[in-house]
Amino acid sequence: MDVVTLVAIMALLGAVAWLVVAPLRAGSAARDEERYEGARADLEAAKEAKYGEIRDAELDHATGKLSDADWRAVDRQLRAEAVEILQRLDELGVP
Repeated sequence: MDVVTLVAIMALLGAVAWLVVAPLRAGSAARDEERYEGARADLEAAKEAKYGEIRDAELDHATGKLSDADWRAVDRQLRAEAVEILQRLDELGVP
């Protein structure tokens, strides 16, 4: 067997391997996209829930269920948690 034939066989085997592995590479990208979308959806849901908690605390304060001091402490905590969620969303970025 000469060198040219050996190189041709190796190139053919490489091309076949590339084609066989292609669906696996595409599947990996799809899984990464699903993970990204799932994480983003979870963070968006957490953000909306936290905004709801902030609104509820404001309503409780407005109706007298929370004193000024209690409301300030709760509001400060809830807003810090909301900022953390927003930062995590920013870190997640775009895929």
